[in-house]
Amino acid sequence: MRCILNGKLVYPDHVKTDAALLFDEKIGEAVPDTEELRKQDLEFIDAQGAYVLPGLVDIHIHGYLDEDASDGKPEGIEKMAAGILQNGVTSFLPTTMTVSLAELNKAFAAIRECMEPSKTWCGAQVLGVHAEGPFINPSKKGAQAEEHILKPYAGFVLENLDIMRLITLAPEMDPDFRAIREIAASSDVLLSMGHTGADFNTARAGIAAGVRHATHLFNAMTPLHHRDPGVVGAALLADEVSCELIADTFHVNPNLYPMIAKMKGDQVNLITDCTRAGGLPDGTYSLGGQPIYVKGIECRLEDGTIAGSVLKLNRAVANYRQYTGLPIEAAVAAASYHPARAIHCDDKKGSLLKNRDADLVFANENMDILKVYRGGKLQYEA
Repeated sequence: MRCILNGKLVYPDHVKTDAALLFDEKIGEAVPDTEELRKQDLEFIDAQGAYVLPGLVDIHIHGYLDEDASDGKPEGIEKMAAGILQNGVTSFLPTTMTVSLAELNKAFAAIRECMEPSKTWCGAQVLGVHAEGPFINPSKKGAQAEEHILKPYAGFVLENLDIMRLITLAPEMDPDFRAIREIAASSDVLLSMGHTGADFNTARAGIAAGVRHATHLFNAMTPLHHRDPGVVGAALLADEVSCELIADTFHVNPNLYPMIAKMKGDQVNLITDCTRAGGLPDGTYSLGGQPIYVKGIECRLEDGTIAGSVLKLNRAVANYRQYTGLPIEAAVAAASYHPARAIHCDDKKGSLLKNRDADLVFANENMDILKVYRGGKLQYEA
């Protein structure tokens, strides 16, 4: 058993500064830091005043370090996992694009392989797949390939329940919401509305049918308008709907972060939507078979369409905290506890609560990552 001393323990709703944290493969008790404790036969780890966070959980990330989940390469996903671990991410959903069914099946097979218990590596853990498409609206396709867009059918999800955790679709493309209702009735897969041209009433009807999430809020969806509140309005007003936010200060004006935080509270899920250009210098890369051009924090297609990001999730936490003024525990929870709960993994991931996996991150006030444990094993140290 190991014991973390001199750390600021970040729980979903408070920070504990006067306690030590016990752990092995799982998180144990937070106990008083006493002389008696320090005499016990434990391995002590001095956090030196750092914040001790739960490992971050990225439920929407396409790629990193020139790898992409849609490539269908297990070794590529492993490389992604090793890279994002250094950003404090200890678990993630490799996210596919609207590509051909053959390519999706290959990508799913690679993700399935990476989830096998025998697969061990130094990097973030794969929790399943987020399928962003192919059931989207061509009018809101963004950087997705229109030729591979399909009409929704439940079998696509239900045949992949062993790995499917989240799917982004356009509810208006599903006649009478048949696929949405069948998926919702037959699984706990998180149904998300995104890349959608639905109006407010259609979005509300989709929510009634089983939609419980909104993919990268404000982006690739009908906007908030005073005569038609659109998908944005429906997502903000529905208590049962969680919302993704790409907090890179580019996809959504950061002056809106306080409004989102006030309206959605613990339903905000910080994500990266990162492309294969993540962790690499400016230049030309690819996304879903199309070239993307990266300059600073912006990724665009040749016609100027925004195409994902190069955001790191620890930077998203820092940005969200800076512009909302929220306490650190609330900002961290938006990238750990909230997404873990959204995909029904909060019994293992996303918090420092007892018996959760010992995915632990040491960070400073600026959310720079100092040290990362996954499953109780030290896997990164700055």
